[in-house]
Amino acid sequence: MNWAGPEFVLAIIAISTGGWIINNWIRARHGYALEDEWGGKTPRADSQATQQLQAENAELREQLSHFADRVKVLERIVTDAPTKLANEIEDLRK
Repeated sequence: MNWAGPEFVLAIIAISTGGWIINNWIRARHGYALEDEWGGKTPRADSQATQQLQAENAELREQLSHFADRVKVLERIVTDAPTKLANEIEDLRK
């Protein structure tokens, strides 16, 4: 192989371009932002959908936490002695 020939330069360019393409393919497949040829980042096209899903997920987690608190109260009501519950109700009426 001639190290000073144009084939060597073209081979290096082809290898680096192939590596860049494979890198971006892997990044896109796993949800990372893509790199352009100057090192800048390009967000994925579905990032708005991802943000909406994250907002919905946060809302659902908050609702789940609220329902977990309600279940704790219901469990306490069910497991407490009936006289204690009646006394607490009467105290609230006063």
